[in-house]
Amino acid sequence: MQQRTADGDEALEVWIDQDLCTGDGICAQYAPEVFELDIDGLAYVKGADDELLQEKGAATPVPLALLTDVVDSARECPGECIHVRRVSDKVERYGPDAG
Repeated sequence: MQQRTADGDEALEVWIDQDLCTGDGICAQYAPEVFELDIDGLAYVKGADDELLQEKGAATPVPLALLTDVVDSARECPGECIHVRRVSDKVERYGPDAG
């Protein structure tokens, strides 16, 4: 069964590859509700409780209202480390590995 948002769009999640993160902070400027720079200078996604998800490959849902900001973050990221994928099958929709 495919996961969908309330209006029928496919549910998406975002994660950051910290090994490629340049710490530029563009993502946190575009979508501070989703991304934040930690004390180590790298960007992380935030969970529902605003806590940084620091486990390798940790993903968080993309709120539909913030989809454009999250996608812009992925497109503008100099480290090409932001990955937006479908929740249902983990296929990357936006980011360096999007087809």
